[in-house]
Amino acid sequence: MTTAVLGGGLSGLSAGYYLLRRFGKPLTIYEASPRVGGWVRSENRKDRNFIFESGPRTIRPVGLPGANTLELVEELNLEVTPIRRSHVAARNRMLYAKGQLCMLPNSPKGLFGVLPPFTKPLYKAVLRDLVTASKKAKLEDESIYSFAERRFGKEIADYAISPMICGICAGNAREISVRFLMEGLFEKEQKYGGVLKGALISRFEKNKTKDTKDGLFAEGQPKLYAQALKEKWAMYGLQGGLENLPKAMRKYLGERDVNVQLSNECRNLTFSSTGVRMNIKDAEVPVEHVVSSLPAYKLAPLVKQQHPSLSAQLLSIPYVDVLVVNMQFPGKLLKQDGFGLLVPPVEKLPLLGVIFDSCCFDMGENTVLTVMMGGHWFDQWFGDRPSPKQILDLATSHVQKMLQIREEPKFSRVHTLHKCIPQYTVGHKRRVEAIRNYIKTYKLPLSVCGAAYDGVGINDVILSARRQVEAIPLS
Repeated sequence: MTTAVLGGGLSGLSAGYYLLRRFGKPLTIYEASPRVGGWVRSENRKDRNFIFESGPRTIRPVGLPGANTLELVEELNLEVTPIRRSHVAARNRMLYAKGQLCMLPNSPKGLFGVLPPFTKPLYKAVLRDLVTASKKAKLEDESIYSFAERRFGKEIADYAISPMICGICAGNAREISVRFLMEGLFEKEQKYGGVLKGALISRFEKNKTKDTKDGLFAEGQPKLYAQALKEKWAMYGLQGGLENLPKAMRKYLGERDVNVQLSNECRNLTFSSTGVRMNIKDAEVPVEHVVSSLPAYKLAPLVKQQHPSLSAQLLSIPYVDVLVVNMQFPGKLLKQDGFGLLVPPVEKLPLLGVIFDSCCFDMGENTVLTVMMGGHWFDQWFGDRPSPKQILDLATSHVQKMLQIREEPKFSRVHTLHKCIPQYTVGHKRRVEAIRNYIKTYKLPLSVCGAAYDGVGINDVILSARRQVEAIPLS
């Protein structure tokens, strides 16, 4: 079978990897930009001992998706930098709320005192969940905010859940689907009448076998995953920066006759009973099957001519813009170490959060921070398209105030990431099912994978590619 992959981000490169593994035949990956990796971009300043990441910098080694990524990392012989659960970056996470830096509880003991910004002990929210009856959700979904407010109260929804959603997808918890992002919690409530009740019952009922021993890893766990469990990794990075993952994947694929064509954008897809014709640089390229890892809004115009309703369904997945500002200050300036801080939307500030890169990884005598702004609120704060200098000044002034830093950054980078994160709004799971059902019903030789459909994390997009490739018929 001749296959092609559209998109050279992590999901597209993963699709190439799994296609090669499954079919053992050469294939081509088409990427519109002049580089691979998508939103994963590392700037390694070896001369000054720090790294700027404009995309993700850590991966969580959790469950089957985490094991799957570690199997790939192992195969590529990449050097990992683990952050164990005992590390300050794993233990300390903060909010900036009510004009102060607030430490989130990191042990059961923290449930009993009154920790700002909360006005009552958190165990009361747990009790509320135990006594609140469940409510059947309309259309089998609801917003994460509504779910959290109903189960745990408004304060938890405002100061715990909403900032967490800013951190996951730069989104508004009042619009994001609980069924997609927190399906486990939602189903426990719907089935058992409460989140905590459901967690206790399902733990009691649960078979003792680990999920990684079934299905994908019937042969046994990947060695690195077993090591991560044994050493209690909370997360890990890659030596030299996370962009080494897509770079290593491209090298691995190239050595095995997978052709990665950069600056080659597909402009149209024409489906027929014999396969697909891709329009690339005004030439018609025929293949039997296409795996698209493109953002949904980029795939939509390619199928519009023949399949306008599929195109419309793809366009129904919204995306947001995010501003990322990397800053380096000489010296150790943070008064409180940790992974970083999130800013609850109720604070009405332009920042989503700040990551303390130099706390997560050793960067010598540097303080390195990454500030994220915009997301769902991009137009509200940055609709008049400020200059990079204005963006940097705004980010710097907020960071100085929040972290009590007097110095100005010595090195900085400002990135505008246009339509970088899909928004899993209420009903998202059904939308994705409808898209894949349409492809199945019309027997289109097309698979769709990536962040638009199966989750925004690195583990999610890699596993998404694997699952879609494994669903392609062998004939």
